[in-house]
Amino acid sequence: MKQISASDLNDLMQTETDLQIIDIREAYEFDYSNLGLKATSIPMAELIDRISEIQSTGKVIIHCKSGKRAEAMIDYLEVHFKLKNLYHLTGGIAAWSQEVDASAIPC
Repeated sequence: MKQISASDLNDLMQTETDLQIIDIREAYEFDYSNLGLKATSIPMAELIDRISEIQSTGKVIIHCKSGKRAEAMIDYLEVHFKLKNLYHLTGGIAAWSQEVDASAIPC
């Protein structure tokens, strides 16, 4: 599984145009704090039904609060849907809050 740190993602968000960030936390968690305009909310329970919304080109960053849910979903998507462009945000939004933006406090 490909990994990306919060600080590396922050740098990538400044330069990469073909980038999709998917937050798989519940809607109330996303509403409480998120990674901004580039983030899309697709709760984990809906991700398989909404597979067509995941871009097949460019980098797709999938994250949750701490990383555990995202790891499980990326494993599943890579095995069952053969997606090769997925990246796991190491430490999730909790790491983002610590390394990049303290205002993005996860609930």
